Amino acid sequence: MTKFKGSIVALVTPFKKGKVDFDAFQSLVEWHIASGTHGLVPCGTTGETPTLHDAEHKRLIDACVEAADGRVPVIAGAGSNSTEKAVDLARYAEKSGADAILVVTPYYNKPTQEGLYQHYKAINDATGIPIIAYNVPGRTGVEISVETVIRCAGLKRLIGIKDASVDLSRPLQLRLALGDDFLQLSGEDATVASYLAQGGHGCISVTANVAPKLCADLHNYWQKKDWKNFERVRDVLLPLHKYLFIETSPAPTKYCLSRLGKCLEEMRLPMVPVSAASRQKLDDAMEFAGLFKVGKKKLKRVGKR
Repeated sequence: MTKFKGSIVALVTPFKKGKVDFDAFQSLVEWHIASGTHGLVPCGTTGETPTLHDAEHKRLIDACVEAADGRVPVIAGAGSNSTEKAVDLARYAEKSGADAILVVTPYYNKPTQEGLYQHYKAINDATGIPIIAYNVPGRTGVEISVETVIRCAGLKRLIGIKDASVDLSRPLQLRLALGDDFLQLSGEDATVASYLAQGGHGCISVTANVAPKLCADLHNYWQKKDWKNFERVRDVLLPLHKYLFIETSPAPTKYCLSRLGKCLEEMRLPMVPVSAASRQKLDDAMEFAGLFKVGKKKLKRVGKR
């Protein structure tokens, strides 16, 4: 469990003329490793998996494992609302050399808690790779209850959870029930400081796409108990946490990455690029975080960098 902690980026999937831009994707991986990112998640929600073909999904896992080359752990997205497909993706990720898989609760069909348990049990029984469950009710329409997480923790390969429910009592409840060895990763950047204080081990982060060094620094300062610098970085990241969700993610993130010269902001329908009004707010948030200068500082800076 200990290797899956800190700032773990939920990678975007770059596109170019309608095709996955694998060169840009692997360049992003190199940038993240150089910036201190502690782990990589290809093919999550931020990677626009609902629009990916199965072959693209699997090739992205391969590309991430290849580019990471064992330097940081790779947690491959292997979620689906079809258990059969999730098992297929999990088996592929294991064969590809991923260190773990991230499995979102089945979306749209809204299974019961028993259905959720059986979904994770089927994947557990079909593979030999560590499994991290992903709770994001705002996207999927279903929440995996604390009781069901505790039940799933009895499965041999289910080692932890990514939680984007914004219920900050959940990590403490799970810590008291399962101990510190059960991996708990935040899925909500804006509350990560609180999540860590409640027993969390890290964050699978959207913001880390845009500010990888700052996000890694935040977790490094937490581990070192350097509270002054932890608070400084926490504060300068807040506008980014907010405005990266000003429109549906990952459109704002791709805009920011395009401004940083890392990839195009191209999306696949039904996702579209962000509006002009949102772009200005994102520019301001990036400048506030010290990522680049756009000439206008509309936000009051907290502390010094």
